[in-house]
Amino acid sequence: MGRRDDEPEAKEKRSAGRPPALKPEHVQLLCELAMADTGMTLDGLAQQLQQRCGVEVCTMTIRRALAVEGIKRVKPTRRAVPKERGKTARYGYTEAHRREAEVTPYSCALTPAEWELVADLFEREPHTRGAPSKFERKALVDACCYVLRTGCAWRLLPRDFPPWTTVYKAFVRWADMGLFESMHDRLREQWRQRLGRHHGPTGAVLDSQSNRSSPQGGEAGFDAGKKVKGRKRHIIVDTLGVVLAVTVTAASVQDRDGAPAVTAQACDNHPTLQKLWVDGAYSGRCAQQLRAAHGLDVEVVRHPGNGNAYVFHSEGAAPAEPSVVPKGFVVLPIRWIVERTHAWNERWRRLVMHHDRRADISRAWVWLADACRLASRLTRTV
Repeated sequence: MGRRDDEPEAKEKRSAGRPPALKPEHVQLLCELAMADTGMTLDGLAQQLQQRCGVEVCTMTIRRALAVEGIKRVKPTRRAVPKERGKTARYGYTEAHRREAEVTPYSCALTPAEWELVADLFEREPHTRGAPSKFERKALVDACCYVLRTGCAWRLLPRDFPPWTTVYKAFVRWADMGLFESMHDRLREQWRQRLGRHHGPTGAVLDSQSNRSSPQGGEAGFDAGKKVKGRKRHIIVDTLGVVLAVTVTAASVQDRDGAPAVTAQACDNHPTLQKLWVDGAYSGRCAQQLRAAHGLDVEVVRHPGNGNAYVFHSEGAAPAEPSVVPKGFVVLPIRWIVERTHAWNERWRRLVMHHDRRADISRAWVWLADACRLASRLTRTV
């Protein structure tokens, strides 16, 4: 009889259920965050809620709570931009790309004005031991630039340059000493000073690029997303498109796994960095780790045509205007800067494909290519 008397009380406890995971003040905070940044993801709302209130809930719970308040995630409507007629783009070289007088038979060689900017980095110190070099330092650097520009094998260097063995040993020695990076850093500071920028950048853009590797050997992998077997270059550039840091890994390394190393290199060399723009591959936990490790303001720039991109919309509000997205290629804010740098690098044929076994040699090619580009800009008269 005692058990029958307790049965109504037990049923009442079971019907009460567990308390809701989100309190009214938590739901109000979610609504404010969602309407303040309509493009924020559910994971981003969960992270903001955990940081501000210490409440950890799943994204499904947040979706249901917002739906009760009349806020749902909808895919924005888009319409194509009509193609403008009467405008034709001009491509090819102009007079600004041509030199007044050729001092060497190869256009990829450094001009006297360009060599004057970096000559002291490569010239041998007077008190250095050993026999004097049989070849000029400029001839060795010009040979390295020839290999970089044409992508030829070391053994196929023209006879106008020193022997390929001498050039190769000099290039490896300079790469180990970090001379190409020092050369680039000097020219980058001069270029930023000419444009009226501070020598220490505060904003940077991160991205990666997968390239094929030759049968020469060395570290390599397969990028399942790009269907490329080879290596991947992770680079960080400033808002001018000049390289700040670069690392080379196997193509199988995910972007989020390669980001910490290149970001640490950039922050160590440039302590003034404050903001970092990345694409969707670095969002989520990777962006949180970069913020916590280096104190950077990491902003994810998403593609407007992404099929997974949604925005928050309140049912009581007026319908939003359709966003304008042109068909084909879309220039994304800030992200186009690093994409342009990738395109610049591929003008140097040695960077189109990895022919070296050592990853640090591949990094040295990137520093040399960007340094040559900066030297050309600094000495251009047109």
